[in-house]
Amino acid sequence: MAERDYYEVLGINKGASDDDIRKAYRGLAKQHHPDANLGKEKEAEEKFKEISKAYSVLSDSEKRASYDRFGHQAFDGSMGGAGYSGNMDFNMHDIFSSVFGDFFGGGGGRRGGDRGPSRGPDVQVQIQVTFQEAVVGTERELSLNLHDKCTTCNGSGAKPGTYPESCKHCGGRGEEVVTQQTMFGRMQSVRPCAVCRGEGRIIKTPCQTCSGQGKVKANKKIIVSIPKGIDNGQSIRIPEKGEAGERGGPPGDLRVLVYVKADTRFRRDGVTLFTEISVDMIRATLGGTIKIPTPYGETDYDIKPGTQPGTVVTLKNKGMPNVHNPNRVGDLEANIKVVIPIKLTVKQEELLREFNDEPTPAEKKRFGKKK
Repeated sequence: MAERDYYEVLGINKGASDDDIRKAYRGLAKQHHPDANLGKEKEAEEKFKEISKAYSVLSDSEKRASYDRFGHQAFDGSMGGAGYSGNMDFNMHDIFSSVFGDFFGGGGGRRGGDRGPSRGPDVQVQIQVTFQEAVVGTERELSLNLHDKCTTCNGSGAKPGTYPESCKHCGGRGEEVVTQQTMFGRMQSVRPCAVCRGEGRIIKTPCQTCSGQGKVKANKKIIVSIPKGIDNGQSIRIPEKGEAGERGGPPGDLRVLVYVKADTRFRRDGVTLFTEISVDMIRATLGGTIKIPTPYGETDYDIKPGTQPGTVVTLKNKGMPNVHNPNRVGDLEANIKVVIPIKLTVKQEELLREFNDEPTPAEKKRFGKKK
């Protein structure tokens, strides 16, 4: 298959500036990088190679001049010295790194450098608390099987009195460069060192307690304090209570995701609580004392005569505590629902009819004016 024109590959014209070339490469390289095309890595890698090769030529003024004059023949040796005389080898990962820096975890997959201690992974667990526990705060004891740093070797993985040695094969970098001859010329790729498996070091005499892992599995009892006002879906971070680090590094964090069980009496919006109170028709008409439930117990409240359905009563500081400042407490809003009786006795019906026939003071005043 004939090799495509490099300008066409990058989607630019022959008069493109160096900035245009770099901009075009950045966009295409991001789009077709294998790490950004999970499940289609092979196709993406071929496209990525093509883009990188085109950029390696057009971004170099000397190579670009030869390509503009002779085309692809400038690099295949058929020009008998008339074309480009330099080395056409290129490393697509180095090209990518020079443009993007630490993109996709470090220039096309390189880990690089001697691998020292590293922080352990975070651990996330889920717990459920009741609505009332969320109001007043509580504690939970968690029993977790986690890795802990081996105390015998202090996390090094080596038998006490011995030490890990730097891998001679990769020079302690944990990676090796592999050169392959392809249709695009010689290409280099970086992979984990086959000798030390990417560790950058070799333990000749492993610790017997942890078998060279530097950590051991242990059951941990951890007390978690649930603060007042915790909301459903919020999490609590407990520093350094996660998995042990690698090569003696610090442990990760423990993140406790909290689910708050719903309470049928209350609806929550931040620190404000909402509830609904049923009041009989007579009490709503004449006024009187009603009991309003709150998370802190029932509260007596005097409603006014003639209280209408939908009246909202606000009780200050009877809502949820602020999780960041428990001394600040929200309000509780109670919606009054007037209950109409379904069944009445004969006497009750008579009284209501009598009540209905008797004009109110306002009606008497209005009728009096008409006369």
